Amino acid sequence: MRVRVATTALGITAALLSLPACTTDTTGTKPDTAPSARTGKPTRAVEKAAVLSSATLETRLLDRSDLGSGYLRKPERPAQHDDVTVVGCPALNELGGDAATGGTPTFPRKAKTAFTYGGSSSEVSEELYSDSANKLSDGIERIFDAMTGCPTYQVVAGGTPIDMASQKLPAPRGLGDEQWSQLLTFSTGRRSTVVKQTAIRDGCLLLIVSGSPALVDRHLGKALAKATAAS
Repeated sequence: MRVRVATTALGITAALLSLPACTTDTTGTKPDTAPSARTGKPTRAVEKAAVLSSATLETRLLDRSDLGSGYLRKPERPAQHDDVTVVGCPALNELGGDAATGGTPTFPRKAKTAFTYGGSSSEVSEELYSDSANKLSDGIERIFDAMTGCPTYQVVAGGTPIDMASQKLPAPRGLGDEQWSQLLTFSTGRRSTVVKQTAIRDGCLLLIVSGSPALVDRHLGKALAKATAAS
């Protein structure tokens, strides 16, 4: 399968589903006793959290003062659209090549940033998205399930073959409403890059922290605390 995608080193693509959005008005609402078609569990007629604008999400990203010394903001590069072929992973074929190569999610309300550390190749990136809880949950879960369901596969991006390996990791407990985590290894020739990626949904907000495993573990809690802080 050959598709046109914007390829980046970090991040994943979420599939958008047509489900009700969150609202800012919860006054006087009561739980809906009808079961959810997706989970079979009771749902609320109005969700507790509000969908946040991209401008608000920008203010909730980590900055250098949050991270400490040794971090430099990584300039955002223009997206490059390459032909991508996915080999050896039918589940990713169904979702499209963007999911396999780390393209950013397509939720309209978003903000992102990335940093290098200590003048080395170590990096950490943060992405924030806001939409209905169901959209965020269903979209990100489909992608993580597809990627971790294929332990090894290959991506040919712009004529360059990239050997991919994915491993599902235990999700961090006690953070947000839902959590996902995986370890990705990108190999080209004799060079390999290991990227840890952890996603947390808290209400109508989705946080994705990606990069060097040690840096992801170090800053995940701090990123969630700032992202979910009251304005």
